[in-house]
Amino acid sequence: MENEKIISELSFKAVRSSGAGGQNVNKVSSKVVLTFDLKNSQALTEEEKLLVETKLSSRVTTDFVLILNCDEDRSQFRNKEIVTKRFLELIKNALLIPKERKPTKIPKSVIRKRIKDKKNVSEVKKNRKRPNLE
Repeated sequence: MENEKIISELSFKAVRSSGAGGQNVNKVSSKVVLTFDLKNSQALTEEEKLLVETKLSSRVTTDFVLILNCDEDRSQFRNKEIVTKRFLELIKNALLIPKERKPTKIPKSVIRKRIKDKKNVSEVKKNRKRPNLE
């Protein structure tokens, strides 16, 4: 995955932020909407596209477009930086293939100890009962 190649395929759109903020919200388009067309991307291989598609299936639209928003800062430039960084982190994590877990074998001594402890607990509980006087 080449960051520069992927960044060149991103498209940004500035829109008005929602919420409180007074006049600044009404006249400044500081919110940034990032879109990335997954299917038509030249930066990712087919395997990488499939991996991203499966891992980010809840965030990808039906047209396989990934959309991210950022309106954290008052500056459009800063929001663009934040959303780009967030996007790259998202793609990097989606492309990670988790290491396969090898099940460990339980040592025989551990099994023996567990059974011995169970027998001890059983004995303790037996000794709590009232003695049979008949």
